[in-house]
Amino acid sequence: MKEENNWYVLYSRPNAEKKLATLLSDRGIEAYCPTRTEVRRWSDRKKKVQVPVLPSMVLVNIKFSQKNEVFDVPAAVRFLYWAKVPAIVTNEEVEALKESLSSKKTISSKTEKIQPGQKIDLSPLGFEGHHGKVKYVSGNQCWVILESIGYVVKVTLKE
Repeated sequence: MKEENNWYVLYSRPNAEKKLATLLSDRGIEAYCPTRTEVRRWSDRKKKVQVPVLPSMVLVNIKFSQKNEVFDVPAAVRFLYWAKVPAIVTNEEVEALKESLSSKKTISSKTEKIQPGQKIDLSPLGFEGHHGKVKYVSGNQCWVILESIGYVVKVTLKE
């Protein structure tokens, strides 16, 4: 039986997400560190910086039998487990996240941790009883629900 590639969540050292993704990519491992642009203010200036959307996390697309290869990179810490199994992010969730964050109309984005069993009221968006896993858009709000790892990424769009 052929083993499939899946997107796994890899924890990084603090503030090393982008570096970890770059180092993994340099080794031929597909890695994605979703980022958003923030304006940071110092006493003498303002600067736009790229900030990771998922703090201390990088998504890696590998076969699970290759999981130990990521630890050749010093910034890799461990895999995220959800319900005692390695958390898998679906291709649809990754694509929805990429699409919503790459939108030219994005103003800001925010990440919130959800708890197992927590109900998210999506009825104002017209998704009564829906589980998510895809992007939702209502007015200038876009929600990407990464149900498999317990996060919601909310993106505010320009009108």
